[in-house]
Amino acid sequence: MTTTRTRTRFAGQSVLVTGAGSGIGRAVALAFAAEGADVVVAGRTAGPLDETVTLIEAAGGAASAVAADVSKASDVRELVAETVRRHGRLDVAVNNAGVFRGGGPLADLAVDDWQTLLDINVTGVLHALQAEIGVMRGQDGGGTIVNIASNLGAHTRIPGVAGYLTSKAAVSALTRAAALDHIGDGVRINAVSPGASDTTMSLLPGEREAERAVRMKASNPLGRVSSLDEVAAAVLYLASEDAASVVGTDLVIDGGSAA
Repeated sequence: MTTTRTRTRFAGQSVLVTGAGSGIGRAVALAFAAEGADVVVAGRTAGPLDETVTLIEAAGGAASAVAADVSKASDVRELVAETVRRHGRLDVAVNNAGVFRGGGPLADLAVDDWQTLLDINVTGVLHALQAEIGVMRGQDGGGTIVNIASNLGAHTRIPGVAGYLTSKAAVSALTRAAALDHIGDGVRINAVSPGASDTTMSLLPGEREAERAVRMKASNPLGRVSSLDEVAAAVLYLASEDAASVVGTDLVIDGGSAA
């Protein structure tokens, strides 16, 4: 039996997406807006956020932008508070903001790079979770949160990126711990762990997309990078009522690299 899903799973819902100025975050914001959500896009730089808002509005969706640095607890608290001021509540949050720093052997990893990875990729998610849960557990219907981790870290490892691996493995562990702590509050928390996807982060230094395609065909079981739409679809599934009994999972979207 075939059923047709109308693209309104998030109609009337308030959705916050961090790191939404490009890449996965932008794709996720566009996908939520396409399914009826009022989306607040956040990031450190206003220009790219405004571009995301323009793309959403051009497609007939509703969005607004708030500049915030997730490494600063005060910024994140104000970001969540502003989302609630604009929309009355916070139904869904996607914590996507993250950075890559310090490629090379662990012994040569600069402490400043290590600290930046922890400040943004780990403590930034902590700040976001605390502010978001603080709102969601006090509102009717609770809410859902999806953290963006990585297939690198908890699921598979490669040499030369120890700091990044550690930070993203921590996001996976933090997600599971938060999920257990707060499902009783009506807040359902999960993670998505993308592998190589169609972003500049998956390009090697100096590599072009055509060269990446050849490399992925030889090295990835699926034979290609994941599209941004595929990653976004996983996020929306976990945030939706279709995943109502999915709690504390870490969904890997990497074409089989970590299988």
